Formats: sequence, structure tokens, C-alpha cells
Amino acid sequence: MRVDAHQHFWVYAPAEYPWIEDDLALLRRDFLPEHLAPVLATGAIDATVLVQARQSLAETRFLLKLARERDFVAGVVGWVDLCCPDADAERRLEETLIAFADDPHLRGVRHIVQDEPDDAFVLRPDFQRGVRQLARFGLTYDLLVYPRQLASARAFVEAFPEQPFVLDHAAKPRIKDGLLMPWREELRALARHPNVCCKLSGLVTEAHWSSWRAEDFAPYLDVIYEAFGEERVLFGSDWPVCTLAASYEQVQGLLTGWAAGLSENAREKLFGLNAARFYSLDSA
Repeated sequence: MRVDAHQHFWVYAPAEYPWIEDDLALLRRDFLPEHLAPVLATGAIDATVLVQARQSLAETRFLLKLARERDFVAGVVGWVDLCCPDADAERRLEETLIAFADDPHLRGVRHIVQDEPDDAFVLRPDFQRGVRQLARFGLTYDLLVYPRQLASARAFVEAFPEQPFVLDHAAKPRIKDGLLMPWREELRALARHPNVCCKLSGLVTEAHWSSWRAEDFAPYLDVIYEAFGEERVLFGSDWPVCTLAASYEQVQGLLTGWAAGLSENAREKLFGLNAARFYSLDSA
């Protein structure tokens, strides 16, 4: 099974997606399964993991509905309010997770940590209290952070050695500026934790949108692969966000070209097997 481990759908409304600012105006429209399905067929992608794009239970329900309607959506990473400042909030979270437990498509959750003003947000006791409930329900956690937040992310995963984590977009290295440090050392330190995987996704939008070249990405992809190894890297398109800088075919081609030097077995893991294992897609 060939899996795209990171894509989005939405029905665009300005009030619901304020993060789509003027420089992202190309994303101010609906992106739905009927728009992606032909592209997946062209790229011989069998299944996808659909990831939340706004922090709303209504969106999580919407994404799960789409997954039930479309066979190619094998799993959903939704949002639930993980912040539990008191026992009542913890009880409400538990009730929410119990309600979602009936839908096998929910494979994980994500919080948009990159937008939190506190770089140590993931270390807050109220947030960690919520994260502690995920293992009970067999849910993964997607880490969405910037390079400056990697040190906190490392301390965060150290507190949950049994919780499966995946780093989205490799923490968005500064490819446009050609900077490897300090991202490289922080990424290596995070990768020392065996319960953390990494998505090779979202990289084209960290480069020059209109003038990137394949060789711009090689140093970053090499660092990621060296740090995480063939068992813990996942291909993701980040469609439709990727379309700001590249078509789906270009994103897939970029990763395929870079991976040409890997063994066939390693390529199969990168383009599907690792994602299927991490998100337990066979059980969805």
C-alpha cells in the first residue's frame, strides 16, 4: 500500500481559516476528496491520512465523515481540546474520546503548537494531562512545531516514552535561507527517542516557492534520514498547502528522485509501510 501520510480537506470560510492570510490566497477555496482523487490515481497512491487544519471538534467530525465516504482516506488526525486545567476538563476530554472511539478512522490527534506564543506550550501541565489520555485510546500524536520549539518538543516526548509521536514537516527547516543549524542538532536529539517518527512533508513551502530546485532539499532530507533511519520516515504531500510552491506530482517526484538511491525495501517503507504501521491503518 502506497500512503500519503499528510493531506488536508476543507470547505473554505474566512472566519474558520484565519491562518490563510493574503500571501496564501491560492488556498482560499474548497479542497475536497473529488479534487484530490484524480491526482492520487495519477500518482498511484492507494491511501491517505487526513490531517486537521483548524482546532475544532466540528472539523474533526467533518473529516471523519469524509473518511467514511471515501475509501482512499484510511485515517484521520483530528483535533480535541487536550488542555485539562481541572478534573471537569479532563472528564470532558475523556467523554469526547469515548464518543470518537466508535469510529476506527480516528488514528491520532494534533494541536497547532507552532502558533502558540509560548514555545514551551507542550510542557504545560494542563496540556500534558490531556496527552496522557491518548495511549488509552490507541491514538498517535502529530507534533507541529518550528525549529525554535524543538528543544521543548524533545522534553515533551521524554515525558511520554510509550506514546507514538510523528514530527510534521520535519519541524519546517529554513530551506529558503539555506540554514541547517541549529535545526540539524535539535532534530538529531529528538530522533534519539525511538517513539518519534518524522514526515518528509511540507518542505517545498519552506523553500523559495517559485524558484526551488531539487538540490535545495537534499541536505535536509539527508539529515532527516540519517537521524530517523528507514523505519521512521513517512512520505506526506501536505496537499493542498504544497500547491503554493509545487504540484502534487512535483512533490511526489521530488521525494521519489531523492529516494532513488535507497534500497527498494527502504522506499516501500518511506512511501507506505511506515505510515500504515504508525497509524495502524490496517485496522481502520
